[in-house]
Amino acid sequence: MNIYLDYNATTPVDKEAVYAMQPYFNEYFGNPSSSHSYGTETKLAVERARKQVAELINCRPDEVIFTSGGTESNNSAIKGFVCANRHRGNHIITTTIEHPAVTEVCRYLEKNGFSVTWMPVDEFGLVDPKQIEEAITPQTILISVMHANNEIGTIQPVAEIAEIAHRYNAAFHTDAAQSAGKLPIDVKESGIDLLSIAGHKLYAPKGIGALYIRDGIILEKLIHGADHEQNKRAGTENVAEIVALGQACETARRDMGKNILYMKKMRDLLYESLTARIPDIRLNGHPQLRLPNTLSLSFRGLEANVILNEMGLEGIAASAGAACHTDSVDISPVLTATGLDPEYAMGTIRFSTGKYTTREEIVAASEKIAGIVKRLKSEEKPGTSDQGIVSGDIRLTGFTQGLGCACKLRPQELEKILKDQPLSVDPGILVDARNSDDAAVYRINDTTAIVQTVDFFTPVVDNPYDFGAIAAANALSDIYAMGAKPLFALNIVAFPSNRLPVEVLREILKGAAGKAKEAGISILGGHTIDDYPPKYGLAVIG
Repeated sequence: MNIYLDYNATTPVDKEAVYAMQPYFNEYFGNPSSSHSYGTETKLAVERARKQVAELINCRPDEVIFTSGGTESNNSAIKGFVCANRHRGNHIITTTIEHPAVTEVCRYLEKNGFSVTWMPVDEFGLVDPKQIEEAITPQTILISVMHANNEIGTIQPVAEIAEIAHRYNAAFHTDAAQSAGKLPIDVKESGIDLLSIAGHKLYAPKGIGALYIRDGIILEKLIHGADHEQNKRAGTENVAEIVALGQACETARRDMGKNILYMKKMRDLLYESLTARIPDIRLNGHPQLRLPNTLSLSFRGLEANVILNEMGLEGIAASAGAACHTDSVDISPVLTATGLDPEYAMGTIRFSTGKYTTREEIVAASEKIAGIVKRLKSEEKPGTSDQGIVSGDIRLTGFTQGLGCACKLRPQELEKILKDQPLSVDPGILVDARNSDDAAVYRINDTTAIVQTVDFFTPVVDNPYDFGAIAAANALSDIYAMGAKPLFALNIVAFPSNRLPVEVLREILKGAAGKAKEAGISILGGHTIDDYPPKYGLAVIG
C-alpha cells in the first residue's frame, strides 16, 4: 500500500478541476486577447475563474490577477510594491520562518538598497505583533508575514498585523500558499493588501497561481509585454490551468468546513497512534493555532533522511521540512528559529494529510512508522537489531533522498572531522585537504605524481549492476579530469540501515569491476564479496 502524507508539498488535481479544464486544451483553444468568438469563449472562462478565486477570499474579481504560482505571486507582491513605493521609504519587515519565495526576495532587495528587519518567533513559531510594531520606522513601507507556515503549520495573527501596518501607513502582504483552501480567508475583514495563492497546494495543477491586489495598491510590473491581466502581468493567459484553479477554489470554498474537520481528524489520529507507540516524540508548531492537516514531529536522536528512506521502502511519502530541501540534512531555518534542540530537530518529519487520506492509510502508516523508529533506535545499540534482510523487488533509489554524489554525513560534522586532521608538511604532497577537494596528489619525481581520490555516490538508478558501473565511472572521471591514468580501484558498497541480499550487492560490485576493467585496471587483492559476509549491506572489493 502506497500512502501519501505530503499534501503540503503538493496535492493531486481535483477531479472536478480536471474535468473543467479538459475542453480548453483542444475544443476551446482561442487566445483570450483575440476579438473573435474563439477568443471570447476563453476570455469568459478566464473571467469566470477570476470570480471563483475572488469568492474564496472575499474580494472583487478585478482585484485578482493570475500568475505562474506562489513564487511568482510573492515576487510580484514584494518586489512590485517596494519598487513602486521606493520614494516613500526602503524598509521591509518580515519573519525568520517565511518560505524561500519570500526570504530570497527580501535578501535580493537587501543587496539593492532596501533594509529588511527579520522578526523572531517563539517556540511555537508565532510572531509577536507588538514586536513588529516596535520594529516599524518612518521608512517602513511593507510588512510581509505568511498566513500559515508550510513546515510546522502555525497560523499567524495576520489581521492584527495588518491593522498595525495600516496604522503606520505601511502595506501588508501575506503568503497564503498553505492556507488558501484549507482555512477561511476574508481579505476585507482582515485588512490584507496583498495575498499570494499557489494552485498546486489546493488541488489545482502546478504552474498556476493568483495574486490578490487590493484596489488602490500600485505595483511595478515584473514581466513586461502586452497589457494582459489588467496590465499588471504580461503574458498570454494559461487558460486551461486558470480554469482548473477557479474550479479548485470553488470546490474548496464549498467543501471547506467538511474538509477541515476530516483532515484534522486524520492528522490527530496519526499523532495519537504514534505517541501511543513512541513515547519521546515532540510536536512542533502551535498545538491549537495550526493548519488542520499539518503534523510536524521530531524523533529524538534520529536523522530525518534515514527515517524517510525507511518510510519510502514501506511506500510512505512525507517530508523533512520543506519538500524542496529533501536532499539536505541541515536543520531547517524554521526549526532553528523556534529554538528546537538539535537532537530533536535532526529527526523532524512533516506529515500532512489531505481530503483523500483514508483512515486505513493512517492506521497502516502509524504501525509502519512506529516500527521503523523503534528499529532505528535499537540499531544504535550494538547487537540489538532484529532487522531482517530486505527482499523482493529491490529499487536502489528507494535507499536515498538525494541524487548524484552525496556524503550523508552532515556537513557540520564533516567539517569538525577535517578540522582536527593534521595537515602534512611534506613538500611532496601537492594537493591535500588545504585545497578543499576530495583528491590528493603526491609527487614522485619531476615528471610523475600519484593522484588519489574518493567519492560517495548514492543510487541514481534501480538496477544494481548499472549503479555499480555508474558509480565507478564517476570515480574514474575524477582521475581522468586531473590528467592521470587509473591504476587501482577500491569499491565499497554500503546501505547502512538495510541489509540487502548478497545477490544484489554482488551485482553492484560486478558493475563497478566491469567498468574498472574497461579502464584497464586490474582488480587487485584477490578478494571477493564472499570474503566479506554482508552486514548491514556492506561489501568490499579491491
